[in-house]
Amino acid sequence: MFWASHFLAALAVVLAWPAPIALSRAQWPSRSPFTAMILWQAIALAGGLSMIGAMLVWGLEPLGDNLLQALRGLWDVMVNNRPADTLGLVHVFALSAASLLTAHLVFTLLITYARIRAQRRRHRNLLNLLSSPSRTSPSTLVIKHPSPVAYCLPGGARSVTVLSDGLMGLLSDEELRAVLLHERAHLSQRHHLLLWAFAAWRAALPWLPTSRLAQRAVNELIEMLADDVAVKQVDHETLVGAIAVVATGRHGPGTETPAPSDAGMDPESDAESDADDGSLSTVHRLRRLLQPQRPLTPVQQFAALGTSALLLTVPTALLIAPGLLG
Repeated sequence: MFWASHFLAALAVVLAWPAPIALSRAQWPSRSPFTAMILWQAIALAGGLSMIGAMLVWGLEPLGDNLLQALRGLWDVMVNNRPADTLGLVHVFALSAASLLTAHLVFTLLITYARIRAQRRRHRNLLNLLSSPSRTSPSTLVIKHPSPVAYCLPGGARSVTVLSDGLMGLLSDEELRAVLLHERAHLSQRHHLLLWAFAAWRAALPWLPTSRLAQRAVNELIEMLADDVAVKQVDHETLVGAIAVVATGRHGPGTETPAPSDAGMDPESDAESDADDGSLSTVHRLRRLLQPQRPLTPVQQFAALGTSALLLTVPTALLIAPGLLG
């Protein structure tokens, strides 16, 4: 268990700093947003598991050779008031830290979920007062506002897409169809759940710079995934024009410096992002559509997905059977 705790600690450090930075600077995620999304989720889950696991295994080390035996020993100490002479102050501190970190992460996840639910409920109540159903598109609400606005509001069977009449006045029929396809892709692929998870990670570990990198990358990747769905039914030029209108509020040149508003952003996630991040994301999306890149080769996809699988299985295996490292 000694080597297992040290390996988990080293893995936690790698996944908390160099790995997310390297992935956020890589060029290949735009070639396969789905694969990159899987890898980001693996990094986040394995990072949290490694942090907690390192402290847990280290704290339980004196009580057994594997996790099950050590937990039985800890239960015996706590319930039967047995002496724990071998469990020194450092090990008690490690166990306490693992328990507190676990509680903090779970509590933050639940608090973030409750906050988002409350925001959506208030937002839906406002929409009931200020919007009207679209005459041509089901599950679509139209608000009277001159600025170009397009986003989706998740809610299970009550999920809706929200458009402003200002945006509808700027878009052609095909461009409007592209925007609706994009927004409905967010809903059908449950992107709001990813935004919730990574928003909770950032809220739980705000001192960790890579939590912001991860949230920004995930926001950009879900936009690319929704673009990929839309571009299967409309041509590239139509989707590019729709994105440019939503971003800049006008047709024609000027897409190099788009405004921070972005099609497809959940209102809650948009509040979490900086304006510069939204502008950069729009530029990346436009460049990706205007200059299509080759998708990853099967070997490259297998390498990325295999790395994701290893990141999840190795910490889990070391927690269940720390003796794997001696």
